[in-house]
Amino acid sequence: MRILIVEDETAAFENLVDILRELDPEIEVAGNTESIKQTIRWLKSNPLPDLILMDIHLSDGSAFEIFRNIVLEIPVIFTTAYDEYAIEAFKVNSIDYLLKPVKTADLKRALDKFRRLSRQDVLKYIAQLAQVAPLAKFKDKILIPVKDKLMPVDMKEISFFYTTEKNTRVYLKNGKSYHYSKTLDQIEVMLNPSDFIRANKQFIVSRDSVKNLTIWFDSRLLLTLDVEPPERIYVSKNKAAEFKAWIVRET
Repeated sequence: MRILIVEDETAAFENLVDILRELDPEIEVAGNTESIKQTIRWLKSNPLPDLILMDIHLSDGSAFEIFRNIVLEIPVIFTTAYDEYAIEAFKVNSIDYLLKPVKTADLKRALDKFRRLSRQDVLKYIAQLAQVAPLAKFKDKILIPVKDKLMPVDMKEISFFYTTEKNTRVYLKNGKSYHYSKTLDQIEVMLNPSDFIRANKQFIVSRDSVKNLTIWFDSRLLLTLDVEPPERIYVSKNKAAEFKAWIVRET
């Protein structure tokens, strides 16, 4: 079996490869793509794999853009951090879904399911992928509680989200900040990955708010934003290349 892994996080990709080798040493990882455009190019220029493991949030946007640009006739198993409602839709309309971080038992279940499917079953799931695509829509506003009211805030007004000790705040481009009752994991799946990125465990930053990148002595990146953050924002060495590609992505 040949599998293409569409995943832009090095640690997540290596985890999938390790599990696949553990489950079946004869499985061949045909390739690893990290973006929409790279995946489209790969599928057009390489022998098609038997199966795709696909993360939904890629460095240049939602993976569903792949389906809008090419006719994909290969079964897909999604890896996702979406909420329970969306997961139920993936369960119905795709071969399977894997909730990140992916566990060995979950990937084994998905591969076993794939192996049991007839060609007719596979074609049915592929045809249904279009029904999942609308879930890739992202919020354009959030509601922030201010005293006894809810204040609508456009995503374009947000500089970054910051969390510490389970307390999350949203910082606006006007310099004001407000308490926000969601965790960064919950916030991340609401945001368009073309516009926001998880810089590290404590920060999600807006692309338009990044003013400068400083290469630190250990190859980390130090971010300068349009609003002064409560502490320095570092992007790890492992994620630095992805972050730089996200900043200068093609439109």
